[in-house]
Amino acid sequence: MKKKQPNSQRITALYARLSRDDEKEGISGSIQNQKAILEKFAADNHLPNPRFMFDDGYSGVTFARPAFMEIMELAEQGLVANLVVKDHSRLGRNRLVVGQLLEEDFVRLNVRYIAIMDNIDTANGVSDIVPMQDLFNEWHAKNTSDKVRRVMQSRGNAGIPLTTNVPYGYKKDPEDKNKWLVDGPAAEVVQRIFRMSVSGLGPTQIAKKLRSEGVLTPSEYLHSIGVNCPVKPPVYPHNWCASTVADILDRQEYTGDTVNFRSFRQSFKLKKRLDKPQEEWKIFPDTHPAIIDRETFALVQNLRQHRRRPTRTGIVSMFSGLLYCADCGSKLGYSATNNYKREQAFFFCSAYRGNSDVCSAHFIREKVVEELVLEGLQRLLWYIQVYEKRFAQEQMERFGIQEKRELTARGRELDKAKSRVVEIDQLIQKSYEDMTKGLLSEERFATLTVSLETEQKQLKSTVPEMEASLEATTDKAADLQKFIERARQVTRLTELTPEIVHEFIEKIVVSKPDKVDGKRHQRVDIHYNTIGLWVAPEPEEMEKLFQEHLAGQRKKTA
Repeated sequence: MKKKQPNSQRITALYARLSRDDEKEGISGSIQNQKAILEKFAADNHLPNPRFMFDDGYSGVTFARPAFMEIMELAEQGLVANLVVKDHSRLGRNRLVVGQLLEEDFVRLNVRYIAIMDNIDTANGVSDIVPMQDLFNEWHAKNTSDKVRRVMQSRGNAGIPLTTNVPYGYKKDPEDKNKWLVDGPAAEVVQRIFRMSVSGLGPTQIAKKLRSEGVLTPSEYLHSIGVNCPVKPPVYPHNWCASTVADILDRQEYTGDTVNFRSFRQSFKLKKRLDKPQEEWKIFPDTHPAIIDRETFALVQNLRQHRRRPTRTGIVSMFSGLLYCADCGSKLGYSATNNYKREQAFFFCSAYRGNSDVCSAHFIREKVVEELVLEGLQRLLWYIQVYEKRFAQEQMERFGIQEKRELTARGRELDKAKSRVVEIDQLIQKSYEDMTKGLLSEERFATLTVSLETEQKQLKSTVPEMEASLEATTDKAADLQKFIERARQVTRLTELTPEIVHEFIEKIVVSKPDKVDGKRHQRVDIHYNTIGLWVAPEPEEMEKLFQEHLAGQRKKTA
């Protein structure tokens, strides 16, 4: 049983609280004003051992406030005789919690509660009006929260960044706090993190590398340049963690975009924010200087969708996450240990390892995959660089972009259709007027109206479908052009790098091996980003194309 402390040792807690919204009330609600009122009241009423404690910048809907929690801890030890506040709302604006404090906790802890301005003193009992007062205090908090939310929605829809703290790598423009400038030293670290991700390292490995090199964490860096940061520096210096790296890799803001409405709160009483689906984000492109180009950012997001776990030895293959089983569709796992040379590392069907009855091993050496991908990429890049127009035409035919001309012609029809939709409304209106004048029978009007409305309904459903089809086709053409432009930049490919692999390869589909005439044969299909599966011309055709290319070159130099 808790030992009861003598009254001479128990304190009178003089508690003040000020939220960000309360600051708008001016000096009357300030911490100093509350302190003066509380100390005078304690002195006038001879309350023992007064001790002033306050929480500045804390909302009344939450009770996880440092000073208030300290008071409750002291009360649990039997060290608090009185708790005095200026007005009842300083205690809190959550009626359920305040009610429990007044009716249960303060009674159990033998704490006398006094709200000076509201004439509340638990020594005299709690009036029936107090619960109503608690309700009004809560409504005030809710109304304030609603006003703030509407202001934030207005700002967010206008493209103004809603984040209070700019992402690591940026700093606020001194002349306009809504604009961001690149923070050079931090931006270099961000760029390096993205480069390491593209090279095949995961967040944990990147964090370990930064930690070993003594790179300042974001919070350490901000404190080092004198910027207020809500996150305290890590206990151990340079202690980068994987979650920090992952957050950086996920931030679309590094491409120069403002991204608003990423998260939301379920209630004004709850401080925890929940993530919104990406389709509900509000994105405003090119609002500030980019630190990461869009192609690199997209590549990193693709890599993170195919997370690559290192083996126990820490080895990661550049192909991990890209290989799939042709039969069951499962990813192929990677095996590399110190017990054998790296040349012996291999991939295998992950479904087979879990249950050999589900699939077969689909065993394939990593070095074989590397040879096939290198050869395939060399052929593809050479073909694009030498026969760019031919390659583009082939892909356009595959994509169905030849239909673009037809769609353009149909676009004219769509314009006519849109005009027809408007015209139908006018015809129906005129027919109605003719019926009212006796120029058209009701039966004829009904038949005509049904026919016109049916035609109009079909047109309205067809127009957006054709527009969407045209837009999707245009996007494919743009993606193909970007793919060709990037392929032109790789002038000589002699070895594979993780950057090249993940920039050009979408997936690699491995079939189970077969034996033909005693020899092992295995089909491997390489699917490239944007263009999908590409099959190089037969050797005879490639030789013919090559000779034609040489002949063309000789004519140019002649």
